[in-house]
Amino acid sequence: MKPTQQVTMKKQTEVQSCAKAFFAIHPELSMNLEEYTVFPGFCDVHVHFRQPGFSYKETIATGSYAAARGGYTAACTMPNLNPVPDSAAHLQEQIEIIKKDAVIGVYPYASITVGQKGEELSALEEMSDSAIAFSDDGRGVQSEDMMRTAMLRAKKLGKMIVAHCEVNDLLMGGYIHKGEYAEKHGHRGICSESEYLQIERDLRLAKETGCAYHVCHISAKESVEAIRRAKAEGVNVTCETAPHYLVMDDSDLEEDGRFKMNPPLRSKEDREALVRGIVDGTIDMIATDHAPHSAEEKSKGLEKSAFGIVGLETALPLLYTKLVKTGVISMERLTELLVWNPRERFGIPLGEEFSVWDLNAEFTVDPNEFVSMGKATPLTGMKLVGRNLLTVYNGKVVYRQ
Repeated sequence: MKPTQQVTMKKQTEVQSCAKAFFAIHPELSMNLEEYTVFPGFCDVHVHFRQPGFSYKETIATGSYAAARGGYTAACTMPNLNPVPDSAAHLQEQIEIIKKDAVIGVYPYASITVGQKGEELSALEEMSDSAIAFSDDGRGVQSEDMMRTAMLRAKKLGKMIVAHCEVNDLLMGGYIHKGEYAEKHGHRGICSESEYLQIERDLRLAKETGCAYHVCHISAKESVEAIRRAKAEGVNVTCETAPHYLVMDDSDLEEDGRFKMNPPLRSKEDREALVRGIVDGTIDMIATDHAPHSAEEKSKGLEKSAFGIVGLETALPLLYTKLVKTGVISMERLTELLVWNPRERFGIPLGEEFSVWDLNAEFTVDPNEFVSMGKATPLTGMKLVGRNLLTVYNGKVVYRQ
């Protein structure tokens, strides 16, 4: 057994012991752990809970409860809010809501630039103690000089730069992958270059500055290869992809807004490269990019619907069904991707927090059952295996079926 496997086994044993102790104190819950699977609390480093500013899409309360239903006990919230958390005062508005309404650990990002506009750096120093990291997620930082300065200041503060990578000049009004489906159906496509060229730039800057750097939701095969090379060169980089990129591609698209996200579902070759990346360790973690919108915003087809789908409540069943049960990865590897790697990289400890799953329970994805306010998912009607029965955070039940 490899040393990393030994560590993982030891951690899992500790989680099992924690769960047994919890149920010994709470016999009224009457749960036979021999029948079910106990997971450590999942950690999602990329979610959108939309508050403050867009509470008609999601709130801290509903988003964190959706996370708990999915077995997550830690989530990092992206800064595309109103106000954007670009100063201590703006960040504090979100923190106060988190303190009042969150049912799990919620860790806010602060923005890299003021208003996420890429023109002026945010007040990084005054937000450093309260923010989990710095990100302009939803927008790529277009200026190389701006990103270099941000990395230098983040390194000095001991903080990570977390980047949505996208070259605006290459988008050309696209809204799905520039591939066979777009060509066949007359849609404007988003080329892979718009993603991986900015990743390559940032990797060069991370090597130059020594900044800790994390890449959001990679979707292209060239992105995987660029990060693989950078790791071999000793660059301090990690990355994530999302569940949907691992199990779907642009051949699965339908003329419906629930298939529209950014980055888009790309080609079969891209999907296969991402799967290889999670198998060989190039991709460090899986994050949902849970991005709820109103029904109206997602009802306008591929071209005009808002970018974003929800994923917190389906992540484990989807990954377990499509990757673990099929033998692509082991359960231990999935736990690394959902728990240990994100917690280690982002410095988020695991306390008395776990979820209990029936991995024999089959169900058909029905977004009307979601507790998230967002219902848009490309998984509607898909048959999956795995149902969460209970989530515990800080020794308290935060979700029960």
